[in-house]
Amino acid sequence: MKAIQFKEFGGPEVLELIDMETPEPGEQEVLIKTIAIGVNYADTARREGQYVVETNLPYIPGSEVAGVIEKVGPGVQRYKEGDRVVTLVGNERATGYAEYTVADERGLIPIPDGVDENHAAAIPLQGLSAYHIIKTMGRLEKGETILIHAAAGGVGLFAIQLAKLFGAGKVIGTASSAEKRALAKEYGADEVVDYTKEGWEKEVRKLNDGRGVDVALEMAGGDIFHKTLDCLASFGRLVIYGVASGEEPHFYPSRLMAKNQTVTGFFLPQIMKKPDLFLDSLKEILAYIEAGQIKLEIGGVFSLEDAAEVHRKLQGRQTKGKLILKP
Repeated sequence: MKAIQFKEFGGPEVLELIDMETPEPGEQEVLIKTIAIGVNYADTARREGQYVVETNLPYIPGSEVAGVIEKVGPGVQRYKEGDRVVTLVGNERATGYAEYTVADERGLIPIPDGVDENHAAAIPLQGLSAYHIIKTMGRLEKGETILIHAAAGGVGLFAIQLAKLFGAGKVIGTASSAEKRALAKEYGADEVVDYTKEGWEKEVRKLNDGRGVDVALEMAGGDIFHKTLDCLASFGRLVIYGVASGEEPHFYPSRLMAKNQTVTGFFLPQIMKKPDLFLDSLKEILAYIEAGQIKLEIGGVFSLEDAAEVHRKLQGRQTKGKLILKP
């Protein structure tokens, strides 16, 4: 089968198309013929050697896979050949950017009727991340104001809609272009801000009568982190879920004391270790999608061999919504 692999850390150019043996499903595993692969900032962090956990080389990136079960392994009871499923892959034998992958049946999600594989691949990582960043870690309460960076991206568009469903009083999104800001508004943002402009953090505070925001979602790092912290109201919560800029901010925790503020981190694999959190939230997200309460934005569909170019576009802020690779 064809797959994308990197043998050293670096820029998009280290991604190479290879031929490899198609994996065989083991105990309680299935073999999935991949139809759609979700692309995420986590994939670029893996490629650069900047991921939260160690990446062993050589490595095949990718975590979101939607497709059809080609073969079931011993002990599989809940699924059969031909079932459409989406899953998060992450074990050593998993192959995300590839024509086939193996996955544990306990982590499979049936694709609802009326949802195609491209849209299904947009659900697990970004949908669950947005849900738990806002609800579990951010503890958003009804009537509160939330700030969402990269509001036109995959997590951002999910977060806007979920924040509204959770009862946010005001949703403020940031994006780098007029087109992206318009998209964020279309998906429900009450206000949008250009974070490339000097003084954007002052504009955010002004949009909430000068008091700041109650919850903020931050994934850029560097200067954006510090300015986001300046946007927090008293008792505000800032949730970090990435460092897309590659710049780790220097931070003095004592500055949180004056306003009883909180800075916390989010890493989806920890949520996946808690079935009570993972399964219930996924069912809730799928129910929203089936009811038409959440829209999924596909920002582009590309061939597997174009993975390097897709990484360049993602990191160059040239994209919106969810990016999909097709084997």
